Amino acid sequence: MNLKMKGQGAVVVGGASGIGKAITECFEAEGCWVCVIDLVEPVGANARQADVRDFSALKESVDEISKYIGRIDHAVFAAGMGSGKFGYPFWNLDPGDWEDTLRVNLLGAVNFAHAFTPYLREQEEGSMLFIASVAGQIGSQTDPPYSAAKAGVINFMQCVAKDLAPYKIRANALSPGMVRTPINQSVWQALQEQIPENERQEYDVWANEKIQSIAPLGRWQTPEECAAVAVFLASSMGRNITGQTINVDGGQVMHA
Repeated sequence: MNLKMKGQGAVVVGGASGIGKAITECFEAEGCWVCVIDLVEPVGANARQADVRDFSALKESVDEISKYIGRIDHAVFAAGMGSGKFGYPFWNLDPGDWEDTLRVNLLGAVNFAHAFTPYLREQEEGSMLFIASVAGQIGSQTDPPYSAAKAGVINFMQCVAKDLAPYKIRANALSPGMVRTPINQSVWQALQEQIPENERQEYDVWANEKIQSIAPLGRWQTPEECAAVAVFLASSMGRNITGQTINVDGGQVMHA
């Protein structure tokens, strides 16, 4: 895209796979210095392993990365997990089924913001991006813990955007719709376990039927499409966009 970002430093938390990996590759294509932090040990010298639930470990990784690349202009929170259970109706779940999902998706985002803010404030301009979900806007019944956590991320992002605006740091959220990710597949798997064997569907059949019923454009969203929006928001082309939730969802969420 040539967004004039060559030499800028970006860190993608959860960048070893899925949407996070696509964002990492898109930053690299724009000439940025990119580092990855992930729970799964990433490959390469410019990568660190840390659990977003552990603030001390995350902060230590960010400190090391800052020394390695010299400056951090952009930070992306792409870590996430579903509950792994089919949550309709919500009382099919126990309260204890919520804990890890909230700790990773919501409290992990809080840890992320605290770890990166001191470095972003050193720059004259920069960005912070939280990967949310359309589930955080519509109250998805398939996984209430995940849905509620992502709603919290969107709300927290708005607080971050307001607090960082005086430092010319922008904060936004990106909400993907139906993307082929482990989280999306875990929803399908949990559903299959709840229905009779003769009614079960292959993943592609189930997903395509769902897309046709909920997405006006009737097609999958891809990690690469999400990544293009993520990097655009980080660039100077998005310098007047902050506190916003951008949906890459094929039209699933439309606010009248």
